Formats: sequence, structure tokens, C-alpha cells
Amino acid sequence: MPYKDEQLHEEKVFKDPVHRYVHVNDRVIWDLIATPEFQRLRRIKQLGTTYLTFHGAEHSRFNHSLGVYEIVRRIIANFEDSPRWDGNERLLCLCAALLHDLGHGPFSHSFEKVFKLDHEHFTQQIILGETQIHRILERVEPGFSQKVADVIDKTYEDKLVVSLISSQIDADRMDYLQRDAYFTGVSYGHFDMERILRVMRPLEDQVVIKSSGMHAVEDYIMSRYQMYWQVYFHPVTRSAEVILSKILHRAKYLYEHDYTFKLKPIHFISFFNESVGLRDYLKLDEAVVSYYFQLWQEEEDPILRDLCERFMNRRLFKYIEFNPNQQMNEWKELYSLFKDAGIDPDYYLEVDSSSDLPYDFYRPGEEEERLPIHLLMSDGDLVELSRNSDIVESISGKKRTDHKLYFPADRLKQLPANHPAKERIVELLHL
Repeated sequence: MPYKDEQLHEEKVFKDPVHRYVHVNDRVIWDLIATPEFQRLRRIKQLGTTYLTFHGAEHSRFNHSLGVYEIVRRIIANFEDSPRWDGNERLLCLCAALLHDLGHGPFSHSFEKVFKLDHEHFTQQIILGETQIHRILERVEPGFSQKVADVIDKTYEDKLVVSLISSQIDADRMDYLQRDAYFTGVSYGHFDMERILRVMRPLEDQVVIKSSGMHAVEDYIMSRYQMYWQVYFHPVTRSAEVILSKILHRAKYLYEHDYTFKLKPIHFISFFNESVGLRDYLKLDEAVVSYYFQLWQEEEDPILRDLCERFMNRRLFKYIEFNPNQQMNEWKELYSLFKDAGIDPDYYLEVDSSSDLPYDFYRPGEEEERLPIHLLMSDGDLVELSRNSDIVESISGKKRTDHKLYFPADRLKQLPANHPAKERIVELLHL
């Protein structure tokens, strides 16, 4: 029997708190899960620093990747009898779903910003490079790894396949909303996924939704909206991300200025030099990063030492509402006052902005064209979701942005009462 058709002797299941069970019958999928590159995702948290805000958010990208695979498996099972579905794409869809987040690094988004990395680039490298995952995919058929990489990169010729993994209503979003809601303990991210899966229909280039399922999709859209503002953009989580970024910037600065670390940061050197290869990238996970942060609490450099102590012991920065577009003069004054107070503003004063577009209609020519969700009407016509839904129309195309200014309130309070900068700092920061 060809490897691509090989089934396990008996079905394997993963007990899952969101989907109850994740079912695996294909030998290829079972082998991919067992690779070091996929097992590494156990050591990468799905929500980065969110565990410092919601203590239950310790789940991993491994959990999420299995969840996305399971949702796609169920969608395909529903599509099997449709003449518009090509059954030959089944294994490709399952592999792309399983491997779509393979390239995420530790504390992914903060890490990427500091070291100018792109997790999607590393996902491609892991799938196409000298890895066990690549060897397994090539056993399916020559060139199969490239097909998987193309689906994840959204360049694969069959756009219906791509839309299962990446669209405004895809398996990725349906898993992370429910999973993140479960592990954070919030009530916002729950919606009737079973209903949505039942009303999904394959068309030539995308999945559409039977009009009778519109209300379940409305619930999904609003769940996403609430999760972004109540969980993903929570100001305390962003405070932890600010400190994490400052630690990495400081460590890189010290390395570039020939500082002697008590323990040479060998896992970080290629990152500091901006010459990261796949081998070094795969060696760095959150356990390794946390080990260095623990050690750096004992470093001679007072800034690195303080920032690591803050991160490890959750002594985070405070924040206020602050719009840099309207308060630039205040920002410049605060920057100068912090210097006068002996507090380095490059590490202890930061504006952080978050923005989200919960749902968008089609905008041809945009840098990132978002294919809208279409409803399949009883007469066979397709209608864009926001044209039929007042709820979705009310948030469609509306980008919301939030700005916060972060600073160490404890350090400012320790300034002597007669310090010339203190009174004005307190006034500007409303302390």
C-alpha cells in the first residue's frame, strides 16, 4: 500500500478539552506528530505572555495545531459527498492544518519584532528544509512538501483548500477562539462550531455558509471581536510583552558592546548577530529563554537585571491611556524628564498600540485582500455576510486602535520628594 494511503492498525485519539477527541487514522499524520520539529511546539505557549494575566493560559501551540487538524478533518468528512470537493486533496489539507504554526518561536510576536524574524518564513524552512517533517512529506510523493508549504503560504492553486486553513472563517480561528477562551476562563470565545461545520459548503474557490446558519456565524464574528479586546490585547499582557521586548533589546545591546555575561548566551548569539539558521532557531524554545531570564536576574548590568526580575516575578509596568498622535509633546517631555530622573526612557517608557479589524468586506487592490464570508441563499445566489447581517454590518470594515503608555510606577514613587523632575512626571502620568 502506498505510504500516503497507509492507515494505522487502530485509530489513535488525543483527549482534548475543546473537541473532546482528536482522531488520527493516517500513518502520515501520526508520523508527523512524532517528529522533533512538531514536538517542539509543546514548549511554545499559544498565547505568549498572556499567562501572566490569565493564569490558566499555559496551553501550547501543539494543542492548537492538533485542534486545527481535527476541525479540518471534520470539515472534510462533511464534504466527502459533495461533487465540488476533490477527495484527492484530503491528506494535503490535513497536513497543512497540522503544520500551519510550525515556525512559531518562543513568545512569538515579541521575539519576531526584536530580531526581525518571520515565523511564516521558518514554517516554510521547516517543511522544505533538512528536517524529519520534510522527509515524511516527500515520502507521500515527490513535491508534496512544496504543496503543503504553498497551502500554508496561501499560494496553492486550489483556493478552496487554502480557505480551510486561512480565511475569515477558517479552522485556525475556530480552534484558537474556543481553546483560548477555555484556558483563559473567559466566556467570550464560545460559539456553535458544530452548527457552522454543518452549514459549510464547498464552492470552486472558497467555503460558503448556508444562509440558515447565519446566526451561528454572527456569534463567531462577535466572539472574535470580544476575544481580541478582552484577552489578546489585554493591557496587562501587553505590559509583560513590553518588558520582554526590552529584555531582548538590552541583552542584544550588551552583546554588541562586548559586555561579559556570567554565562555566555550561546542560544542567542545567532539572533543577536541577525544570522539565524534553522538549526539554531529550532533549539530555542520558551524553556530555554526562561532559563536565561532566570540567570540574568544575577547579572551586573542593572537594567537587564531589573527587567528580568520584573518579568520573572510579574512586577509589571503600569499604564495610562496615551495617544502618541495627539500627545507627542508630552511624550518628548516625559522622555527628557525620565533622563533627568536617572531612569533610562529607552527601557522604561514605551507607547504600545494594538489594532484589530474584526471583519472586512472585499477590498480589491488592498495589500492584504480579505475574502469575505458568503452566504449561500436558498435560490443558489451568494450574498456577502454583512449585507444580510445588521450585527456584522455594524463592525464591518471598522478598524479599532488602542494606545497605552507603559512605565515603572514603583521606580517613580521611589524618587525623592524634592527631585526636580518628580512633580512634573507625576502630573503627566496622573500618579
